[in-house]
Amino acid sequence: MKFLASLALAGSLLTAAPTAQAQQSTNSPYHTRFAVDGPVILGLGAVSAFGLYRVQQKHGLTDAELANLKKEDVPSIDRFSAGYYSDAAQTTSDLLCYPSLVIAPGLLALNDNIRSHYGQVLGLYVETVLASESIFTTAAGNVYRYRPYLYGTEGGGGRSGKIATNSFFSGHTANTATATFFAAKVMHDFNPGYSGEAFVWGAAAAVPVAVAYFRIEAGKHFLSDNLLGYAVGATMGVVVPQLHKVAGRAGVSLVPMQGLNVNGYAYSGMLLSKRL
Repeated sequence: MKFLASLALAGSLLTAAPTAQAQQSTNSPYHTRFAVDGPVILGLGAVSAFGLYRVQQKHGLTDAELANLKKEDVPSIDRFSAGYYSDAAQTTSDLLCYPSLVIAPGLLALNDNIRSHYGQVLGLYVETVLASESIFTTAAGNVYRYRPYLYGTEGGGGRSGKIATNSFFSGHTANTATATFFAAKVMHDFNPGYSGEAFVWGAAAAVPVAVAYFRIEAGKHFLSDNLLGYAVGATMGVVVPQLHKVAGRAGVSLVPMQGLNVNGYAYSGMLLSKRL
């Protein structure tokens, strides 16, 4: 049960691997440069580190503030989970999230086309994860939103700790979605139209949903926190690799343009277009 979603992703990638591996090794669909991506990775790492520093500077709730919390103050979309708490659900979410960060990119090495460029893919993965993490830590370090379990009676010593204010937004869901969508995106770009692709994308979408469910059950995050985390992770997992696509394959063009506007004035410039 705990690893069902992760196994689904693993199985779908493994099922697709034989067909894709049978194909001749191809050039990488991505263009990366250490002179560009190195500083980007360092910058994203610095932003993430500063966000973590900001998290450490936050303060928890006093007994009086805890006593004043009311479920009625929670937005209606999130109110159903106010007061939820479960150690078992938290453990399950951890067991789904953390292994997926290694399993998802690790499975890509089973594909011949990807394995021949695996160093590049791993570097791109680090950049993608840091892009997602920098957004998450910045939000967690600057936004105070009380975790759902504070609206109940459970939580023990964690009720007054600073992490009790880190409900916005779900890092577990964001990081999982980043890993799984990155794996599905890279698999697609190296092996367009391969057999079983729909199952891979379906599994990639299902794993973070499972994580989000258990984060809600654990009382760690509200529904809206998980929806935002899912959106951030899935977006980074797809967009960062897409931005590195080789121009010829990604449909990127830069051409001069000139003409007249509706008022009769002449204009000129460069037209940059990119087909997603």
